Amino acid sequence: MSAIAQTREAEFDFDSADFERVRKLIYKRAGISLHEGKRAMVYSRLSRRLRDVGYDSFSDYLYALENASGIQAEQDWQEFVNCLTTNLTSFYREEHHFVVLAQELAQRKGQQLRIWCNAASTGEEPYSLAITVTEALGANADVKILCTDIDTKVLATAERGVYAGDARGLSDERLRRNFLRGSGANSGAIRVKPELQRLVEFRPHNLMDERWSLGQPFDIVFCRNVMIYFDAPTQRRVLERMHRAMQPKSLLFAGHSENFSTSRDLFRLRGKTIYERV
Repeated sequence: MSAIAQTREAEFDFDSADFERVRKLIYKRAGISLHEGKRAMVYSRLSRRLRDVGYDSFSDYLYALENASGIQAEQDWQEFVNCLTTNLTSFYREEHHFVVLAQELAQRKGQQLRIWCNAASTGEEPYSLAITVTEALGANADVKILCTDIDTKVLATAERGVYAGDARGLSDERLRRNFLRGSGANSGAIRVKPELQRLVEFRPHNLMDERWSLGQPFDIVFCRNVMIYFDAPTQRRVLERMHRAMQPKSLLFAGHSENFSTSRDLFRLRGKTIYERV
């Protein structure tokens, strides 16, 4: 029995035409390129949305999405994007990046700095950046960290700054210095301390937007494990915009499986998945 037949018997109609429509819509809206192997993932994630809004088929849901208008349309599109984004993160993920970051910050001590954490997800990476800043420059460092993501649900989690007490990647010392432990009903949870949260600002941002309104150019950018979801032309377009949003010789930290060697006119390799803006 085919996978599609099993899917149909399970709950919703979802054929090749539906999948192709989803592929085109998410590519246009968020630049995400879905290959055939993602069909089961798309069905699983969007079927939850169909249940929430009461549609009986993908065809009806997608028709309504494509023809929606006004404020409700923006909300519907945002939920569609939220369903199809992937959010895998942890504190101090790819730790070698934070070692290099600490060294770079120490060299710029006393300077006003702007850091952009793109694909901030649920906040573990932004707060890892903030901890690194305070360790390298002290609690009163003149550093602002703009944290963006296309998924509004994960940003809401990031802003709360509440995590499980056994969160991966945090040493006991960093836990003690930077988090408050919950008690009573919140026992087992940890919350980011206010002095750390003051360093970060969370804001929705879509890399596919034609115009970026991110303020002054950045000195350091973390954009890790984002480009892997884009095809080559989209990667190039995003890198060109990112280049314009960065200071000369500023650093771009990429994901472990990302390589920008075809864009040497924009960024040159500085270290292990670390690039310098040309």
